[in-house]
Amino acid sequence: MMFWYDHDVGGWGWFAMSAGMILFWALIITVAVLLFRTLSRPQEHTHAPATPSPSAEDILRERLARGEIDEDDYQRRLNALHAGPLTKP
Repeated sequence: MMFWYDHDVGGWGWFAMSAGMILFWALIITVAVLLFRTLSRPQEHTHAPATPSPSAEDILRERLARGEIDEDDYQRRLNALHAGPLTKP
């Protein structure tokens, strides 16, 4: 009758097998934990939220502040904005 331990493996064979098994299970557990953490994490947005574009009134105020238009022009354009879209004849 010939058993596995009858071969000249010695103590290092058992050590290598035990260390290999521990490393194998450590790898499996690490992958499972990382996968769980990745899937349970709320989705993070990597880009910055878009800033809202300025309204037409904001643009008019800025142009008035920079001196591009005068106060009469500002009032005329502001009234045109509040009057709504022009209809074609």
